[in-house]
Amino acid sequence: MATEGTYYVPEQSKLPIFASFGLFLTVFGAANWINGSDNGPMMFMAGGFVMAVVLWNWFSTVIDENMNGLNSPQLKRSYVWGMGWFIFSEVMFFAAFFGALYYIRNFSLPWLAGEGDHSSMTPEVLWPGFEAHWPLMTTPDMAANGEAAKVLGPAQNMSGSTVENVWSWLPLWNTIVLMTSSVTVHFAHTAIKKDNRKGFNLWLGITVLLGFIFLGLQAEEYIVAYNDMGLTLESGAYGTTFFMLTGFHGAHVTMGTIMLLVMWLRSMLKGHFKSDDQFGFEAASWYWHFVDVVWVGLFIFVYVFG
Repeated sequence: MATEGTYYVPEQSKLPIFASFGLFLTVFGAANWINGSDNGPMMFMAGGFVMAVVLWNWFSTVIDENMNGLNSPQLKRSYVWGMGWFIFSEVMFFAAFFGALYYIRNFSLPWLAGEGDHSSMTPEVLWPGFEAHWPLMTTPDMAANGEAAKVLGPAQNMSGSTVENVWSWLPLWNTIVLMTSSVTVHFAHTAIKKDNRKGFNLWLGITVLLGFIFLGLQAEEYIVAYNDMGLTLESGAYGTTFFMLTGFHGAHVTMGTIMLLVMWLRSMLKGHFKSDDQFGFEAASWYWHFVDVVWVGLFIFVYVFG
């Protein structure tokens, strides 16, 4: 049993090497995918598979160490700090995308339209005839080639239509689902603090279900955007910022749902977590609350005022 003042040092492992290789494949594959390479998707998925295997084995080792009493209080504090810094890095990640959205809407569009000091020639040089409006669904190439007329958007010719109703309600339902999941994961946390295993499994299971419902609704939203509204990554600055923000958030919801699902299975099948030892679940719940807060920002700045 590890005690205060001691620090468990694990045996040497090859997992960091495989993790580096998996990350390389993932990033290299993504870059090739974006640039139209036929091998890009395969490399990206291969890298993701390698990372999944590495993380599964790595976390299994950490769990076994904790169950065997090898984790000292000092080491457990390092886990808390590690998760805290990880979430902080994710905050900065999304801050960059929200910052890009703010910059485009409040600076780039007015400047392109000729507003501001020394910018009267900007539209004539960069985009002749440009008028500032949002959502901006076109690019200079599209405007020059006459393709802008082919592009639909949520603010164009959709008044009173079924498509507009679907577009309007899906984000609201997603908000309700995700906010509810934040409450249920809190109930689960409260239950395990009281050693209420049945309540913990129930509320955590509901949270996982709500996570999958959110992902299903977002998939439906993307189908409507692509098929009925012509909104894609290539639909000007609006399409780019919309899919970058909502897409990366969806990826984080996916990861958070998987994390909570693993915690639920650990509790259901292995009886893990106690009132005084449940940081694995706590870390996942912190991450889930973070994902919920990001969605509130998305709902306000992308959907309500978008």
